[in-house]
Amino acid sequence: MTVKEEIQSLKKEKNALILAHYYVPAEVQEVADYIGDSFYLSKIATQTQADILVLCGVSFMGESAKILNPEKKVLLPDASSDCPMAHMADVERIQAMRQQYPDLAVVCYINSTAELKQHSDVCVTSANALKIVKALPNKYIYFIPDENLGQYVASKVPEKTFIFNDGRCPIHAQLTKEALEQAKTQHPEAKVLVHPECVPAVLELADYIGSTSGIIQYATESPSNAFIICTEDGVLYELQQKNPDKHFYMVQENFSCPGMKLVTLKKVRDALKYEQNQVTVSKSLQTASLSPLQRMLELAK
Repeated sequence: MTVKEEIQSLKKEKNALILAHYYVPAEVQEVADYIGDSFYLSKIATQTQADILVLCGVSFMGESAKILNPEKKVLLPDASSDCPMAHMADVERIQAMRQQYPDLAVVCYINSTAELKQHSDVCVTSANALKIVKALPNKYIYFIPDENLGQYVASKVPEKTFIFNDGRCPIHAQLTKEALEQAKTQHPEAKVLVHPECVPAVLELADYIGSTSGIIQYATESPSNAFIICTEDGVLYELQQKNPDKHFYMVQENFSCPGMKLVTLKKVRDALKYEQNQVTVSKSLQTASLSPLQRMLELAK
């Protein structure tokens, strides 16, 4: 029996579902029941009758799935898979901002730890951040932990005052304007699709700015035949599945998230087989961090 066949057998035996982020390796996306970005996976996690969820992504995604589904068993294929940005905010500074700005909403990108979520008013993803921030009654927005996404949202909501946090995705933030200009020179016919975690100078060169799912949708619906992709290279699997006749160019080679690439087929199999790397969240933390996640799901409807 192959590893893929083992996984299929174990899923049926244990009433399990595999949820995979677009950035994990293609072989893992191939066996997933659902593939999506952080928002989609959060939503799906609340709508399934499965007893076990195998979250193929980084640790904050497993935490979010467990917070939203405390009665389900949530497993990570690799317990060490992590997102550095998820830790790039400070509880003391959040509290200081609340003291300084009485009419403040702490808006927490879902790419964050449960500890940060519990001190926030609402969570957002790159797919719904703009919609949710516009819907908030607060004038002041403290956006954590990603400064680049925060600045992009702020540029679209001039009526609100933003306070930014010193945090960023190490992968998206390393993409330079010069590298993108070179790619545009090499592929002048290609549309430039950019994730809002990139720096503002890169966003300025985009034909489209959006979440991973938004980038896939744009490329799929666009009459254009060629695209320069400015996000993590795992997205190429779904882009090529949906658009086999279109051409996709990465701005640079090895544009990969190390944490996401720790997830492998064998680790998915082992997580299911031995029910290992269970995500645990204390009752108090689960209760405190559930509210901003639920508010995100409600405001994003």
